[in-house]
Amino acid sequence: MSTMTEVGGWLRERLPALLAEHGVPGAAVAVSLDGELAEYATGVLNTATGVAATTDSLFQIGSITKVWTATLLMQLVDDGLLDLDAPVRRYLPDFRLADEAAAAAITTRQLLSHTAGFEGDLFTDTGRGDDCVEKYVATLADTAQLFPPGEMFSYNNAGYCVLGRVVEVLRGKAYDDCLRQHLFAPLGLAHAAADAYEAILHRAAVGHLRTAPDADPRPAPVWALARSNAPAGAMLATSPRDLLTFVGMHLAGGVAPDGTALLRAGTATAMRRPQVTVPDVGLMGSAWGLGWELFEWSGRAVVGHDGGTVGQSAFLRAVPDRNLAIALLTNGGNPVAVYDEVYRHLLRELADVEMPAPRTPPARPTPVDAGRYLGTYGSEVADLTVTRDADGRLWLEQTPKGVLADLGERPERVELVHLDGDTFVQAEPRLGVHLSHVFVGDTGDGRARYVHSGRATRRIS
Repeated sequence: MSTMTEVGGWLRERLPALLAEHGVPGAAVAVSLDGELAEYATGVLNTATGVAATTDSLFQIGSITKVWTATLLMQLVDDGLLDLDAPVRRYLPDFRLADEAAAAAITTRQLLSHTAGFEGDLFTDTGRGDDCVEKYVATLADTAQLFPPGEMFSYNNAGYCVLGRVVEVLRGKAYDDCLRQHLFAPLGLAHAAADAYEAILHRAAVGHLRTAPDADPRPAPVWALARSNAPAGAMLATSPRDLLTFVGMHLAGGVAPDGTALLRAGTATAMRRPQVTVPDVGLMGSAWGLGWELFEWSGRAVVGHDGGTVGQSAFLRAVPDRNLAIALLTNGGNPVAVYDEVYRHLLRELADVEMPAPRTPPARPTPVDAGRYLGTYGSEVADLTVTRDADGRLWLEQTPKGVLADLGERPERVELVHLDGDTFVQAEPRLGVHLSHVFVGDTGDGRARYVHSGRATRRIS
């Protein structure tokens, strides 16, 4: 098993080459094992300015923010101010959705575990004021219900914005201030920012996007998504070290480095207990806890979360029984390939954990009756149409709409290859990954009700 000195040496030797190979402008990594830290940064934060990435640099952590939001909620539970199984309307009486019965029934636990069942990829910009989350939640009144609350998992950004509003109401202050006062300050974080105004005080990364598949990544036109989505992951930026300080508090049973108890004994562990299983979509875990994504690799429990914003990608994994945590923060290119090699090496060396092999299409796929899958599935951000060609091959065409169309996403047509059961993988990789699609449910006549790729997209034809 490697020492932390060897880990630091491997990162210095390998990470620059990985970034060059996969077109990633800059990255920073931190590894914590039993309180010992190794960290390294390389590349640049902004290709237009050439400012070098350092271990103190701030990168946006995207949806890893959801674990922070979940922690703020669990502090409220510890304080006796919140019941996870009470309807959200106990705390937000004006909470509305298109389905009144669902809106009245949804609980905080269901929001935390992505089982609330309403459309989740809604990124409405309601301004930059402290009332932006409150205004955002009010815009959900016409949001469609995909399935009854608690029925299954479907990743839901909007649900975490509702949770952020619960935090605001019960604490009597804006979400950003709750982060600063209830997590940043007691954890002693020196390199964390809740918004762009704080981030500019630090050495902050800019996201990078490609205008074409073979083009060099260029600085994104904006730094962040809308502030209204901050509780879901639109704003929070940290250094890898400060991110691991937060994770270390969880692994230490809710106790900060200075001994301050941020969560009650047992609460941090309870957050890592499975709440719902996740369809086998490959990149996600096998289950979800209260904020945490849950994996089981080599017979060991692994927890984590990933995050993506405008040209920035973040990866977090922890092995609680080894007191090991790893954070990788990047700002463009093909970060998934970097993640795969970095985590595969470090988890093997430090925890005897083997990550599953990347999913690939079988050479000889089993024939299937395609009638179950054909048709169009729609959401707020895209329509997905599954067709069969004259040779019997299945194709999925994605037509972006809403925020994805606004961000310049183009229609895409990919071949689907049968893996097993109702699971298919894309024939061609995207950024090195053969994405998976699982068809779930039944319309009553043998056709699939949803196509699931982490989010359930409902059949509309």
